[in-house]
Amino acid sequence: MDLDATDRALLAALLEDARISQRGLAKRVGVAQGTITNRLRRLEEMNVIKGYTVLLDAESIGWTMTVITGLRIQKGSMIDVQQQIAADPRVFAVYDVTGDYDSMVLARVRGRQDLDDLTKTVFTLSGVQRSFTQVVLNTVKEDGRVIPAEELKSS
Repeated sequence: MDLDATDRALLAALLEDARISQRGLAKRVGVAQGTITNRLRRLEEMNVIKGYTVLLDAESIGWTMTVITGLRIQKGSMIDVQQQIAADPRVFAVYDVTGDYDSMVLARVRGRQDLDDLTKTVFTLSGVQRSFTQVVLNTVKEDGRVIPAEELKSS
């Protein structure tokens, strides 16, 4: 999927401030407001833009711990197990991975008791053969925003 300079400028402006108006986007990108409307619609239809959201500080709203868990999953039950785990509201990412584990899960919990519950209910589902959980002590960088790959070429 090729993004031109206007698409990249539009995405960069949205990453900086997703609440900016279409008029503000047009001014910042240097194109007509109608162009912005059309580009946004096209980028949404192409699933380049999957939605608009707010970034919250997890600790401020009660999620005091982040955990990273590696799972070994029984052959033939990977997709089912991953879907069940992904349905838990504490889980914010589930990945298929290479290496010692079949899947990596990132989750946020409210404290030790909540971690105990997550470990004993979610990470012991039928099909999970082994789990290895690590508690994040310090977050050095966490940013869910994705920069278009073309931008990295010029850096």
